[in-house]
Amino acid sequence: MAAYGLYTHIASNKFRSMLLLAGLFALVYVLVFAGALVAEVVINGNGTVTYYLNQAFADLLKAAPFATIAAAAWIVIAYFFHQSMIDAVTGGHDVTRQEEPRLYNLLENLCISRGIIMPKLKIMESPALNAFATGLNPRQYSITVTTGLLDALDDQEIEAVLGHELTHIKNGDVQLMVVAVIIAGVVGFFGELFFRLFTNLSWNSGGSWSSGSSSSRSSSSSSDSKNSGGGAVIVIIIAVVLIVVAWLMSQVVKLALSRSREYLADAGSVELTKNPDAMISALRKIEGRGELPDATSAVMELCVDNPREGFADLFATHPSVQSRVDALVKFAGGHDPGPLPLPLPADETEQSAPDEPEAQGQQQDAPPPLPQGPWNDAGSRATPSSIPAPGASGTAGGNPLGPIGNPMGPWGRH
Repeated sequence: MAAYGLYTHIASNKFRSMLLLAGLFALVYVLVFAGALVAEVVINGNGTVTYYLNQAFADLLKAAPFATIAAAAWIVIAYFFHQSMIDAVTGGHDVTRQEEPRLYNLLENLCISRGIIMPKLKIMESPALNAFATGLNPRQYSITVTTGLLDALDDQEIEAVLGHELTHIKNGDVQLMVVAVIIAGVVGFFGELFFRLFTNLSWNSGGSWSSGSSSSRSSSSSSDSKNSGGGAVIVIIIAVVLIVVAWLMSQVVKLALSRSREYLADAGSVELTKNPDAMISALRKIEGRGELPDATSAVMELCVDNPREGFADLFATHPSVQSRVDALVKFAGGHDPGPLPLPLPADETEQSAPDEPEAQGQQQDAPPPLPQGPWNDAGSRATPSSIPAPGASGTAGGNPLGPIGNPMGPWGRH
């Protein structure tokens, strides 16, 4: 499905996502087949590879309805309770207009401008700079913002982040990602369960898989014993490989869904706010500062930025901030200021400001200082002695208040 613009890219992405989710769900049956292989080896320890494979396939057909029901039940539980689970992990809580008027008004204005149903607004008490959207239907949609993000970003940057999350909701990314996380959780859970079961059985059974019972050894030839033992080992290796591959594929599919949507959400935010520079500066401030220590990996995959990365970025759920910024510069006409330092809190700024000279405190008769302007030194105050009087010649004699010194301009001291 070819894509030539933003909306065709969104439609194409949805189509590919449904195929990926179907493949992700199929991995559940791969795990069931691997579990059946292990069970057949444990129950019948003297078969051939073909025998084990045929028996495991028959077991899969019998267990498929139960596996489907179990996976569906897992999805239904997560459908109704996933938000409560996320709030329990992150500590997010609902806020009203009276509690957070600034944030509430920014989100409401964005929703009104595009006719979007306003999601619930939640605050997470954390110094990290991050935000995420959740929900599977309009009644469940919510956007959670950290207090660190509110303190570090200005209104335009917060608006850009909210536009990013609204785009995830509008494009259906939130539903797909939640379902993907749920199904991947099923695959991971059963994969770990089968792997632990296999490990325990291998330790407890000792060499029984390869040797069989004492009566069978007495009644069978040595060549048959070697063939059956070798078949069991091969089947166990196949089962372990299937479990590992299923888990890896579930992670890859989940990451593919997440990575492909962040670019579109950034673009949707720019389309909503008409301000690519705000989105770029927000990403630059969030860069490397979005880690939520108490959040699970599933929650981090829903965030604006996920700094958790695997080896060589193979398991990174988000594209790098640099690549996202480059895309906004190239396609949205934004300007990249480079990595941005965070502004100091107000109390630290006051403490770091230099004290006023004692001489100024002793000049009781001197006129009050003029307000600070762009031509003054940072952290200093302008005084009449630094401003030439009308008609002054630039000498001490031309200014009754004293020497002029070096006047300041908008680019610094001349």
